[in-house]
Amino acid sequence: MMKLEHIGIAVKNLEASNELFRVLFDTPHYKVESVESEHVSTSFFKTGESKIELLEATDPNSPIAKFIDKKGEGVHHLAFEVVDIDFELKRLQAEGFQLIHETPKDGADNKRIAFLHPKSTNGVLIELCQEKG
Repeated sequence: MMKLEHIGIAVKNLEASNELFRVLFDTPHYKVESVESEHVSTSFFKTGESKIELLEATDPNSPIAKFIDKKGEGVHHLAFEVVDIDFELKRLQAEGFQLIHETPKDGADNKRIAFLHPKSTNGVLIELCQEKG
């Protein structure tokens, strides 16, 4: 069973975006974290049972920088929490989904993560995530 864990939003300026979303949600972000492997700084807001993850590029060649250059700021991905990410990746690959990551890697917010290619998900970048044990 998958549940929506967070929505990732690509932003040009994390500090300014933190203020915008603080006003929007009437609550401050609860965490800022750098993910060196992805060349990104992240910030998290809780919204009910889900979260909003703001993503700012720390390198002009990072996936987030390229996304913003191509499409501008906005929704970057939907992340779904799974119980067993290794099982889900094998299952989805067997069902014909194209994987960006065949094995999970460390992500933000104490998660193991992997992405499905948007070419196989109607143009939506899907992240699978599992809490680290």
